[in-house]
Order: sequence, then C-alpha cells, then structure tokens
Amino acid sequence: MSISVVILAAGQGTRMKSAMPKVLHTISGKPMLFHAIDAAKEISDDITVVLHHQAERIREEVESTYENIIFHRQDAKNFPGTGGAMKGVHTRHSRTLILNGDMPLITKTSLEALTSGDADINMSVIELEDPSGYGRVIISEGNVIEIVEQKDCNEAQLCTQTVNAGIYAVDTALLERYIPQLDNDNAQAEYYLTDIVKMAVDDGRTVHPVYVSEEEFKGVNSKLDLAHAEEIMQRRIKKALMLAGVTMRLPETIYIDCRATFEGECELENGVRIEGAAHLFNAHIKAHSVIEDSHIEHSDVGPMGRIRPGSRLVNTHIGNFVEIKKSVLNGVKAGHLAYIGDAQIGEGSNIGAGVITCNYDGKNKFKTIIGKNVFVGSDTQLVAPVCIEDDVMIAAGTTVNKNVEKGVLAISRTPMRTVKNFFYKFFGDK
Repeated sequence: MSISVVILAAGQGTRMKSAMPKVLHTISGKPMLFHAIDAAKEISDDITVVLHHQAERIREEVESTYENIIFHRQDAKNFPGTGGAMKGVHTRHSRTLILNGDMPLITKTSLEALTSGDADINMSVIELEDPSGYGRVIISEGNVIEIVEQKDCNEAQLCTQTVNAGIYAVDTALLERYIPQLDNDNAQAEYYLTDIVKMAVDDGRTVHPVYVSEEEFKGVNSKLDLAHAEEIMQRRIKKALMLAGVTMRLPETIYIDCRATFEGECELENGVRIEGAAHLFNAHIKAHSVIEDSHIEHSDVGPMGRIRPGSRLVNTHIGNFVEIKKSVLNGVKAGHLAYIGDAQIGEGSNIGAGVITCNYDGKNKFKTIIGKNVFVGSDTQLVAPVCIEDDVMIAAGTTVNKNVEKGVLAISRTPMRTVKNFFYKFFGDK
C-alpha cells in the first residue's frame, strides 16, 4: 500500500449538543470514526488520527479496537482550523489522503478514485442542485483553478454548482512544503487546509477535481445528520444482506448492526433488531424480537423474544416473551413467558411458561445447569447455583433450591385445601 491516510477528528462538534465527542456517536453499532478508519484500512497501512477535543477518551476507544493507529495531538490554541490540524503530521508514503472523522459513509471505491491518477492534488467535489452557502470550485480545462467563498463570487461564479467535499489526496512532499506556509490571515483567524489548493495552482501544479456522491461524503454535524446517516447505512447493510440471500419482511422496520453476520437460510420478520456481533446461521427471527451479541444456529426466536449478549442457541425454539441471557441452549424448547439467565440446558429439555432462573442474589451471578430430557413445569423457580441432571421432571409451581438427581420427580407445593360454602359466607346470600 503506497497511500498514507490522515483522519481529522479534533473538532468539538458543538452542534451535536452532547458531552460525547462527535466522532464517537454510533452509526449502526459502531462509532462514526471507526467507519472512517475501516474504509482507510482497506487502502492503507499508515493511518494517523488527529485529535484535540477529548483526545484521550477517543484514543482509548480507538486503541480498544484497532492496532497500529498513529495519533497526533493538534495544538488548537496556537493553530486552529483544518490546516492547523495538519501541522506537525508526518506520513510514510508518497501520497497522503486527508479524510474527516465525521464522514462515516465513505467507501473503499470512492477512496480509490480519490487516490488514483498522477495529479499533484486530487480534490473531492460535489455537484449540488442548490449550492447556496458553499464555496464554489472553479474548474477550467479539467483542473481546479480556484475555490471562491460564496460572499466573494461574481455572478458567473454564483451559477457554479460544483462545491468542495473536503477530502484531498496530496503528493506528500508537496503537503509537507505547503502546510508550514499556511497562515491565519482571515476573518476566523484559522489555518485553512483549502489554502493548499491556491498554493498549488499558483505554483503551476495540477489540482484535479474528483466528482463524488453527496451521500458518501455527507458530514455528520448534528443529531439530525446522525439519524440521516443511520438510515443510509441501514439501507446499505440490508441491501447487501438481501442480495446475499437473507429474507427480510418489511426491511424498513428492521435494524441490523454492521458487525452482525449471517450464514445459510436466514429470515428476519418485521420489527426485528439485531445488535452487536451476532451470528445467525439458518435462523428464523420472528416479529419484534431482539438478538444481542449472540449465536443463533438452526433455531427460531419469537415473536417478541429477546436473546441477550453471550447466548448460544442451537436447534432450539424460543417462543414469545422469552428472555435468554448468557446461556447455552442445545435442542431446547422454551415456548413462552420465561427468563433463562446464566444457564446451560441440554438436548430434549422443555422449559414451561413462567419459568425463571434466579441467577442473581443482589451481589453475584450464579449458574443453572439443566441436563438432557428435563421437563420443567410452568411457574418453576430455579434458584442458582443449581444442577438438574438428565431425565428429570419438575412439577409446576416448584421452587428448586438444591441439586436434583437423574430420573426423579421434583415437587414442592403447599397442599391444596378447600373451604366448603366459603363463597356464600363471604358474599352473603344472594
């Protein structure tokens, strides 16, 4: 790989109205900065992230997921602005691509287009129906000759619909020469990266416009932008999955995390939510069910089931209003209204309605082990830690608070009694 990538992620992002750094807001399960890093890693082995606002927090988040990322701290007090962010940045390769950390929708294809050719600078541009408010990119004979802010445009320039998308691929030697020459002699007293375009043109260098889609180069500056980017990302994820063979009923109602993976024949009904690095293999997830960071194989869930993180279901049926948390179920049926947490259940076992594993004593979580061919009757409480061996029947309404041996019936009920004519005595003669 002969391309270096610098990702600008130093801004405060005040329009997000949030204490969280802008670039850490998530889109389809992953911080938007991570989407930019993922795209960069497809074309480069030399990636620098420029930080300032909440730099340590962002760095910790990035380092928890990625290796070999270089970090540069912007001296925003003395050198504010996008040009200031590049002061002191050094890259390894002969060409440097400068990205923004708040552009999570960029794809490998667009980055390759931006880094191709032999122009001194490739500059991303967008054609807008209404370019109002944007600086115009003036192009002559196929090359950029000027960027003019709207307030400085003449009548002919105002008719230009080509605007700057803010991404540049620059000859590294040229970049290292121009960045130290930037000044802040402007209304904002900031150092602008766009000034390198004027320097290059004045030097007779070629600045080539690369036309890109507005969708991919959309910056996220507010919670409204975040929601729009989420919609676009979700459409991409679901389109790719459906083309790969996943069946979706009313896909616009379904949410799928970008880390989720699918294999074999999978079907998702309306209102389904797939979160985290869930893996589905020949799975049928019925309406309004939630799968979180779990493995579902040759199984069905729902409607309105919830599989919480760390669960593994194989050849299992999970019905409506059943919640599974951090449990392994193999060949199990749990038809309705049950909570199974921190449990391991063997093949052929049946979990009745209203069954709960009492896995938490207020301080610690404990495990429930259920063997093969166990019938757990309705409204049973399994007080962990507890082990139920194979071929056991547990009567409805039982509280199991000690281990149960193989082949037995476990029952703990208060004997039922009746009081003759109580109804009439209570309500009186009618």
